[in-house]
Amino acid sequence: MNRVGATYSSVGKELRLRRILDPRGSVVFAFDHGVEHGPRDFNEDTINAERVIARVVEAGVDAVMLTPGLARITSRAWMGKASLIVKITGKTLLRPADERLVQSPFGSLDEAIALGADAVAMTVYWGSPYEDVMLERWFNVKSIAESYGIPLLQLAYPRGPSIENMYDVEVVMYGARAAAESGADIIKTYYTGSTETFKKVVESANGIPVLMSGGKLRSKPEDFLRDLASVMEAGGAGAVVGRNIFQSEDITGMTKAVVSVIKDRVDPGDAAKRYLGRTA
Repeated sequence: MNRVGATYSSVGKELRLRRILDPRGSVVFAFDHGVEHGPRDFNEDTINAERVIARVVEAGVDAVMLTPGLARITSRAWMGKASLIVKITGKTLLRPADERLVQSPFGSLDEAIALGADAVAMTVYWGSPYEDVMLERWFNVKSIAESYGIPLLQLAYPRGPSIENMYDVEVVMYGARAAAESGADIIKTYYTGSTETFKKVVESANGIPVLMSGGKLRSKPEDFLRDLASVMEAGGAGAVVGRNIFQSEDITGMTKAVVSVIKDRVDPGDAAKRYLGRTA
């Protein structure tokens, strides 16, 4: 392939995206919950972040998405074993409820680059009264990231007082399209409940890879695995999974099940049986 027309930054971005995006499907382990949700998400075992990350990395995830501080603390667990995505926005549940529709700066692009990140993640709550605040931060980071060839993953989450159902396909499609038009290189967004509807979300992103947001822990792991299979059938690029892995009864087994469904298209029921000992 003739790369004469390529720029240094375009080559760098392509290289970093290849580290994250497996053509078969990508599995990103998200572990920013200590900030977003607080201690309630953890037990005595999972409060130790390095131990959790070591287990999921060993089980085969492509990348981990961490805050800058957690990336530094847990570097022995992921370094040289999985790609790093640094999330530089966040919020806590300690703030008043009416101020939870905005994500604040939680790190910088410089810190992400210093850590060796392959991508930077930022959240935009499309439909929030603070949408303009988050977009200003997004474009400020994007303008610099572009010059360094750093891909941006946008957590494109429709949330706001005018949104009755943030999982409605039209709403999620809107967020995905807005994320694509704002220059996202990868989009993380909600699952809309079916292959047919999620296919519309993927189409709305116009070729930008769409990863499903894992969301809350499902009571039956096989149900979550079926959602993943649906996402892949719809043309999704994979998933960003947190609680459905680290809050599961078997972190290693669940990670392997997720990887097998996304990358190898293993039947969800078979994956649950093989890695989790589940029977129908």
